Amino acid sequence: MNVEARVEKIIDKVRPAFGVNIVELVDVRDGVVEVRVIPSSCAAGVSRETVMVLLEEQIKDEMPEIREVVAVEP
Repeated sequence: MNVEARVEKIIDKVRPAFGVNIVELVDVRDGVVEVRVIPSSCAAGVSRETVMVLLEEQIKDEMPEIREVVAVEP
């Protein structure tokens, strides 16, 4: 399984914790994962910062070769 597929699998695994926010994998290169977080205007949405913390913790835990997870603008 390639790196992008592994990251997508992790995102899918933690997706329920994002509430109604949309999270898209943009790129993975040189140990950096770029994601786009599209926040919901609904009150049920989790903050973008919380989404990023959850993602970074989970990805780094399962993929030690990843140094950083960054958000890119929608």
